[in-house]
This record gives sequence, C-alpha cells and structure tokens, in this order.
Amino acid sequence: MSTDSDLERQALDAARFRMLADHVPAWIALYDAADHRCLFANRGYAEAFQLTQDSIVGKHFSEVVGAEAYAQVRVYVDELVRSHKPVVYERELQRPGGTPVCLEIHLIPQFDDRGTLLGSWVLVYDITRHRVAERRLRESEARLDKFMQATVEGILFHRDGIMTDVNQPLCALTGWSAAELIGQHVLAYVADDELPKVREVMRSGQELRYETAIRHRDGSRVPVELIMRTMERDGEKLRMAVVRDIRDRLASEARIQHLAHHDGLTGLLNRGAFMERMGLMLRRAERSGEMLALLFIDLDNFKRVNDSLGHLEGDQVLTAVSERLVGALRAGDLVGRFGGDEFVVLLSELGSRDDIKVVLDALLSVVEVPVRADGRALSVTPSIGVAVYPDDGLQEDELIQHADTAMYRAKSRGRATYQFFEPALAETAYADLVLEAELAQGLTRNEFELFFQPQVDAATGRLSGAEALLRWRHPQRGLLSPDAFIFVAERHRLMLPLGEWVLREAAVTARRWREQQLTQGHGPMRIAVNLSRMQFNLDGFADTVMRLLQEAGAQGEWLELELTERLLIDDIEHAPATLSALRAQGLTVSVDDFGTGYTSLAHLTELPLDKLKIDQSFVGRLPDDAGAQAITRAIVQMAVGLGLTVTAEGVRTAAQWQLLAGWGCQQFQGELVGAPMPAAEFEAWVKAR
Repeated sequence: MSTDSDLERQALDAARFRMLADHVPAWIALYDAADHRCLFANRGYAEAFQLTQDSIVGKHFSEVVGAEAYAQVRVYVDELVRSHKPVVYERELQRPGGTPVCLEIHLIPQFDDRGTLLGSWVLVYDITRHRVAERRLRESEARLDKFMQATVEGILFHRDGIMTDVNQPLCALTGWSAAELIGQHVLAYVADDELPKVREVMRSGQELRYETAIRHRDGSRVPVELIMRTMERDGEKLRMAVVRDIRDRLASEARIQHLAHHDGLTGLLNRGAFMERMGLMLRRAERSGEMLALLFIDLDNFKRVNDSLGHLEGDQVLTAVSERLVGALRAGDLVGRFGGDEFVVLLSELGSRDDIKVVLDALLSVVEVPVRADGRALSVTPSIGVAVYPDDGLQEDELIQHADTAMYRAKSRGRATYQFFEPALAETAYADLVLEAELAQGLTRNEFELFFQPQVDAATGRLSGAEALLRWRHPQRGLLSPDAFIFVAERHRLMLPLGEWVLREAAVTARRWREQQLTQGHGPMRIAVNLSRMQFNLDGFADTVMRLLQEAGAQGEWLELELTERLLIDDIEHAPATLSALRAQGLTVSVDDFGTGYTSLAHLTELPLDKLKIDQSFVGRLPDDAGAQAITRAIVQMAVGLGLTVTAEGVRTAAQWQLLAGWGCQQFQGELVGAPMPAAEFEAWVKAR
C-alpha cells in the first residue's frame, strides 16, 4: 500500500520526467499497443498537431496524425507489433505555406516485466536542415568539380601529337601563349628523361592517368599528372589531355615523409628514424671496429618552464636547445628527440673516452646558456647519460636502456652533469625494477603502516602533536624506513598513490583518536605528514586533500603538512596559491628540515606558513658547537619574529632542551621525548602519560 511519501515521490518523479521530455529536442509520445490511443505526449508533439498535452491523451493515432498519414505509416506500426523491435523511418511533410519538412521517426516498443508489449514510444526528430545541407553540399561539389575541370587544370587537344587547342590554365602552367603552343608537337614540351614514357603512352593510345614532367618556358621542370582520353571533337578523333599541376601535392608528400622521420617541433630525427639510422651505424662500426657513444639527454626541471610560462615558451626553449645541440656536434653525429625534453645523440669517429668527455663538456656549456623566451632569460640544464659501443652493449635497445639508466644516475647527483654507464648501474636498475613491483604489491596487500613520533610543548612538556612516519613491513626484508624505497617510488610515480595512502591513513587515525578521546587533556594534537615534491606539484592537490579529508571524516585542523625548503623554492611561483588553499581548509603548513635548503628571507616572507622545523643536523651539534649555536639561535629568533611556531627536531639531551627553550623554541621532537612508535604503542604511551 502506497504511503503519502511514496505518492509524493511518484508525483515528483512524474513532474521531473515531464519537464525533461518537454525540453529535449524531439517530439515524444507514447501509444497503447492494444488500441493505439495516446497515453502521453510532450509539449512539442502535442503542439505539432495543434493539441495540448491534456487534450491529446486518449486520442487514437489516426485522430492525431490524420487518416491519410495513418494509412501511410501503419505499415511501420505493424512491423513493430510483429517484430517487437524498434523501427525507424523518414517522412516528408508540407508546412503551412508549402515549405517541406523532413522528419525522422523512431518507434520504440515498451514491454512489461514478462516481455508483453504494452505500447510504443514515438520519437520524432526534425532533420530538415541536415537533408538541405546534404543537398547543397552535393550541388556545391558538382559546381566545384565542373569549375576545376574547366578552368583550373590545363587542357589540350592534339592530333597525332600536334596540338590543336589549349586552354588558358595550360598556358599559365607552361609559360607559353596559346598561339605559340597550337601547331607544336607535345613532345617538344616534355622533360627529356620523361620522353620514352610519354611516347609509349601516345603509341598505345591508352586512356589512363600517370605522372610525368614538362618543361616551363624558363627552363624549369614542372611535375604534372596527365589524364589521357580519346574523344571526338568537331567530327574528328582527337586525344585530350588534362594536365594537372602536382607541385603542391609532391611538396606535401615530401613534408609528410619528412614528418614521418623527423620531430615536428625541432626537425630532429624522431625515435623511429633515429633507431633505424643508429642500427646502420652500429653494423658499420661492427665491421670497422669503431667506437660509438650514445648520449641520453634530459633537461632538468623542464616541467617548471611549461607550468610557469606555458607550452609555447616551452617549445621555444626546446627549439633553442635542439639548435645548440646540432651546432655543437659534427655532421656525422646523429641527433634525435624522443619526445618531451628527451634528446639522444650518437657520436661517431671517436678515438677514446676522452673524446667523449670533450663533447660532453661542450654540450653542458652550450645548453646552460640562458634562452630568451617570453621576453626573459631562462636557464635550463641537462643531465646526460652515456653508453659506449661496444663496451656497454651491441644492440640499439641495449645501448638506449643503459644510457637512460646512466642519465637517471646523473640526475640523482644534481643538475648539469653527466654519468657514464657502469655495470653496477644495471644491477641497481634491475633492483629498482623489482622494488617497484614490490611497492605496487605492497600497496594492494596493505603492507604499509604509520609510526608516530610525539611532539611536546617546550614550556610545559605537554603532548602537542605527532609526526606520522611511513614504514613498510616487507615480507622478506622486514621493517623498512622510507630511505630504502622512497627514491624508487618517486622515480616511477608510485609516490602519488603512496602519498594518498599516508594522508588518508593519518586523517583516519586523527579521527579515531578523537573518537577514543585519546587527545583529551593534551594540546591541539595535530598529526604531521611529510609531502613529496610529486604530490605537491600535482594539479589540484588542494582539492585532493579536501577529498581525502571528507572520505576519512576528518577535519583539516587535525593535520599538519610538512614540506621541505627545496620543494617550496623550486615552485615559488605556484606554491603560495596552493599553500593558501590548504590553510583555508584548516591545515597547518610547516617547513621541514629548515636550514638545509638555503631559503632566502624574502622567499620565507612570501609564503603563507604556520610552522618552521629546525633540521636535526643543527640541533645535534648543540650545545658545544658555537657555529651551530649561532645559526640555530638566529633561525629561532627570525621565525618567532615572523610569527611562526618553531619546532626543534632530534632533541636528545636536557641541555639541548634548556638551551632551545631559552631562545624561544616552542616545540620539541626527538629521542628525549619519544622514538617513533607503531600506532598501538603510541596510544599506550599517551595513556601512560
């Protein structure tokens, strides 16, 4: 039995359906299968037959469309009833005033749960404009074809090779006037090397299409396509030739051929063409015993150029770099672009590895020169990996892989440097590959967990928060800290799902602690989470954080996000906007390991921050190291002056605590407070306090 709420919901659903039906670009109606009477019609359908949506209901199909129309379309209705399948047909009607209308009608069967035909939906679309457009297109194509054949392409008639008539486009194509051409033999205007082919076609009298070349009046060669036909004109049998200029087409084909083997932006060899030519050079080097060197070049932090200035300026930088690479190499060296900011070079005619180093130093110096883009000077630096033939591989793919591996090692050592491949690198690359697969499995198998290290108030010793530290319980290697796997995770973009897992787990833990009243009697008890560069640079990162908080049922005030100095400074143009969006959600933003990234004071004041954490490399030298004392005290006083909370990491002794507290440090973290603990152990530790 339906309740009042059920009836209200049904009425609301019916109203929504009617509103939707009235606004779709089609006429819609529903007819009963048994008596062909209208059960429903949208406004467009009813008004098309001068009826209302209420008055049309109950009318027979023939009453709605008229007896004549009903007789014409009855066959389609019968087909739907017989086949129980949708039927589509078109009709042309006359509007008042005689204008034709073309309609496309869809009849769609409606069944009950047992498959019994209940009725037929009728959907009517006005396709007049489409049919008119098609007709006009056909007429336009016919006119264009006639125009092209009559005026654009050259046409000549000849009898036994002697031209009897020509049109003006042929005169323009050859540079000769009609008077000069008529009466001359056609072979006099054919390029010398094409004469045998044209003579054979004339001898055979074939009707065909073929390509050849003619001579222009100025002596230049004009490639053409000839369409040969035999016909009667003025009662005599003549040969007609349509002479089509194909210079543009051949130029386009040459361009397409070029693009098939070259990069469209820089004009360098693309991957396929480079690999093909590289294979030829390797086979030649195998026969001659020659040394070759493959260079894999990647531009450092090129993504920042695209993100800050746009892809057009980024393309200018890539073009400038490619020109410099070509300019610094010899004609016999191969240069290619594999995509993005990856370039490859194959050096030949080498005497020793010292020759390779000379080229590497030259490439580093020329690429580092600032590039002008968007009215400013941009500096880009390359990381270069080198694989030597035959020492590091004999096949193309092997050398590419080894040079790529060496490039990543060069990038890990810093910018603007190069690295020769070594067998140990291959072993490391294989180990990374295995670890990458294990990382992915670890995420699906829930092998990761968070440890928590307490943070306390410097003045009271009261618990004020905890830093979440990622750990991996590897099934074979035991408990692993991030140092054992983060580098691989970041290289292979596994840092994104791993980082999301850490944020979500920290948010869920923060909610659980509040539900358990674990934080009662303590300070704000925020959980601090370290962010990776890959996470922070992700488009829409602030929105991702908001989504994770909502999924976990947590509030932004419960979390603190820690970012390194280097991460913030490398993205100084976009970081303020992202940080502001995060703080707007209630999250605390902290600079981690301060003092190691050389952040300028100007940058520090530009960034919307809440907290600064002094790196433990300074704290660990206190209180005995005078230099560490001076630096640490200056950092604390500067941060306090900027209104930032200051946390000292790595506090191990009471003397360090007393000294830092005296300078104004507000929060401590380290072995003196507590070591990192699993969640259950941390919770027991908190309760014991």
